[in-house]
Amino acid sequence: MLAQSQNSNLLTVGLAQITPVWLNRAATLKKVKVYVEQAAKQGCALVVFGEALVPGYPFWLELTDGARFNSPLQKAIFAEYAGQAVQPEAGHLYELRATAANHRIAIYLGCVERAADRGGHSLYCSLIFIDQRGEIGSVHRKLMPTHEERLVWSAGDGHGLRTHPLGAFHVGGLNCWENWMPLPRAALYAQGEDLHIAVWPGGIHNTRDITRFIALESRSYVASVSGLMRREDIGGSTAWREMVATASPEVLANGGSCIAAPDGEWIVPPTEPVEKLLVTTIDHRRVLEERQNFDPYGHYSRPDVTRLEVNRKRQDVVNLTD
Repeated sequence: MLAQSQNSNLLTVGLAQITPVWLNRAATLKKVKVYVEQAAKQGCALVVFGEALVPGYPFWLELTDGARFNSPLQKAIFAEYAGQAVQPEAGHLYELRATAANHRIAIYLGCVERAADRGGHSLYCSLIFIDQRGEIGSVHRKLMPTHEERLVWSAGDGHGLRTHPLGAFHVGGLNCWENWMPLPRAALYAQGEDLHIAVWPGGIHNTRDITRFIALESRSYVASVSGLMRREDIGGSTAWREMVATASPEVLANGGSCIAAPDGEWIVPPTEPVEKLLVTTIDHRRVLEERQNFDPYGHYSRPDVTRLEVNRKRQDVVNLTD
């Protein structure tokens, strides 16, 4: 149930910092649904979850010699991972979409997507936006997986570089280190973004600097939302999980979810590594105040000098004509 404020400039946002039920899509989605319902009860118009939360981040790679070529172990783990990945076309998000529609709440959800339009076997780190009607508004595939992530995730495209109207705001988002990429950020700014969502697998070291930096650069609100992962969350149901747990530190992802105002000051500073739903209400008027002296796509831009071209076509390798 979305609580509508009499002040149309206000928007209540929930930052869900939670652990996945690691590599279990159905169980993790069930947990996500619980937090969506909690956010709705607290009047949120939007709730955000961390990067690759469903079914989980590939923490095993750096702990199991993940770069070894043609490794039977890595093949077996990848097969399990792919089997638990999300395919929107297969109806995996149907129940969550219905929950969004029933409660009139929008969702940003970090998923590992098994892309049907690329053959259905390769994986992408995707940030999925579900609107308040339960419709999927965008599926943004991470443009460039970071370091060892390239062993399991494919490079995405510009199709998901989109913003979405939400109350007085336009919201857009990026995955993890692509938040450091100036041109994708600029592509979102140009579409009116004034609430930027940055999702992370977890880590205060990731969120403490860039959140305020993007807020200052864009004169927008910036919400960084992280997952959590502890050794105990790995589980010991298989031999390879036991191997990962043995090699793992006690904490693999320590949260750090936070939100900064358009002047770069903290509204919610990076939070401690505990599961929680952080709820705050933001005021669009603050965006207008800060855009008075700097608007990166408006009065402080020079399109006659510098311009950006963005290809938002969904990439494919074949064009079938019947």
